[in-house]
Amino acid sequence: MEDLLELRKNIDIIDNEIVELYERRMKISEQVAEYKIATGKKVFDKSREDSKLETLSQKASGEFTRHGILELFEQIMAMSRKKQYQLLTEHGICEKEDFESVDDIDFTNARVVFQGVEGAYSQLAMKEYFGDKCDSYNVETWKDAMEDIKNNKADFAVLPIENSSAGIVSENYDLLVEYDNYIVGEQIIKIDHSLLGVPGAGLSDIKTVYSHPQALMQCSEYLENNRQWNKISLKNTAVSAKKVKDDNDISKAAIASHISADIYGLEVLDECIQNNKNNSTRFIIVSGRKICRKDSGRISICFEIPHKSGSLYHMLSHFIYNGVNMTNIQSRPIQGRNWEYRFFIDFEGKFTDDAVQNALRGLKEETIALKILGTY
Repeated sequence: MEDLLELRKNIDIIDNEIVELYERRMKISEQVAEYKIATGKKVFDKSREDSKLETLSQKASGEFTRHGILELFEQIMAMSRKKQYQLLTEHGICEKEDFESVDDIDFTNARVVFQGVEGAYSQLAMKEYFGDKCDSYNVETWKDAMEDIKNNKADFAVLPIENSSAGIVSENYDLLVEYDNYIVGEQIIKIDHSLLGVPGAGLSDIKTVYSHPQALMQCSEYLENNRQWNKISLKNTAVSAKKVKDDNDISKAAIASHISADIYGLEVLDECIQNNKNNSTRFIIVSGRKICRKDSGRISICFEIPHKSGSLYHMLSHFIYNGVNMTNIQSRPIQGRNWEYRFFIDFEGKFTDDAVQNALRGLKEETIALKILGTY
């Protein structure tokens, strides 16, 4: 048996040879890129790569080695593509996104829609973003808000997208795919939930609690300590407060903002009852126009990928290889396709950044479908 140091020395020699061969291969890849630039040929040739991988895998001496060769050469080919994407950008071959870039988005005389009733957290977020005197109205559902943007009844909509405790608002992620509406801004507000009852009610009187499902989740620890209460989900926290006011029943309470207590003449029976005392919700501002500020520094996209092992890794590698910082990633099931998912990603950067250009170019060529949801 050879000495361990001798074995390691032999591995070092082989590794050095692999490095030299890899660099030679990448040099040839650059020449391939020059050819594709001259002829307008696409970088990603899936049938060619699949055929090449099959041929190489047949050269393996065993099943374990075959899997290793497939994985190795998938990575080498992926690196080759990324180098070619970079060269396209260096040659000034860039795809301009068809977003109108402006110094500032004009909100003058803008009509804004939010879901819920007076006192809804969406209304609070709207006022934080647009100001107290904006021209606004409310609708019953988030889908109604997106429909009104689509039909030009409103210029902007305010939708909750993510809570720091309860996670994503899945329905609104799905609506971003369903509608050709785009994110132009965001507003984060602190969420403090209170338990509201009719005047004269006490905690011992409560039998039923109403609120939005996310608010019930955000207050799960408090509700667990009051298991005897019946929990009922409604479309909105403010809607819940209005119902308690309309029913005028001391056995009913709502989880909503303290502002809803003022609006609907209710009493705060308990306050700050959410699990996370730093509970916050991120709202997105949506428009029917593909518009963005020139100083926008975040981009949101969604994409579908081949339903095969390693697909997501290969897509995310476009961010890693180009040094693009992802700030959020979520997934949603694709309707009608069991166990397949659509991915939503937020990342830092501008369309004019070379790194962003390279990452988006790679994703557009290699995903099944990609949609840019907005930059803000």
